[in-house]
Amino acid sequence: MIPNQSILVIEDDEDIARLIQMHLTDCGFTVKVVRDGIRAEELANEESFSLITLDLSLPGIDGIELCRRIRRRSRYIPILMLSARSGELDRVLGLELGADDYLTKPFSVRELQARVKAICRRGEALAQSNGATPSTIRVGSVVIDTERRAVTIAEKPVQLRAKEFALLREFALHPGKVYSRTALLEAVWKYGHEGYRHTVNTHINRLRMKIEKDPARPSLIRTVHGVGYQLVPDLSTAAP
Repeated sequence: MIPNQSILVIEDDEDIARLIQMHLTDCGFTVKVVRDGIRAEELANEESFSLITLDLSLPGIDGIELCRRIRRRSRYIPILMLSARSGELDRVLGLELGADDYLTKPFSVRELQARVKAICRRGEALAQSNGATPSTIRVGSVVIDTERRAVTIAEKPVQLRAKEFALLREFALHPGKVYSRTALLEAVWKYGHEGYRHTVNTHINRLRMKIEKDPARPSLIRTVHGVGYQLVPDLSTAAP
């Protein structure tokens, strides 16, 4: 683990917040705790964190809205949602809003530590590979600015949500590669559970609505029947 990695714990339950802080500190992290959404947003904007753990039920700004706001920012911060809401729809909503993982309360300390370490390891790997990863990816008429998290197609800006951007970037880094839905879950959501493959379908459809000339007949991100999806290398026809 990179020394001095810091974690922002957003949790309004004092006992749970203290428990999380204690056990993540034991793992070597620097942990800051905040118990309301308004102050949490201020800290997320003011300081640099390696990870945010985010409760959904918060005073001021709830966790759902706070996740949306954090994901609008250009600088990406991994988010681990912690919630007593255990239903599949709640988990899917959290992941679709841009959370990197979702842990249901009550959770074991060991599982919390394992999830946090896994997310931070991925962040370390990404940071270490930044020198080899281009700041600008060009595939046909699609231009992706990975630092500003901005996309243009035929020189026109396209507004993408966090996971839509992550999907397009993954495809553009490997044009022509065929991805299964499970592979996309693992690459973009960092979550490989088969039961959530429809999340991929939903985001692919939304992405096509924004980048395809005719979303009903996609020519850029194509369906490979029985396998998954691929981005065709020649994107000269892309547009809004």
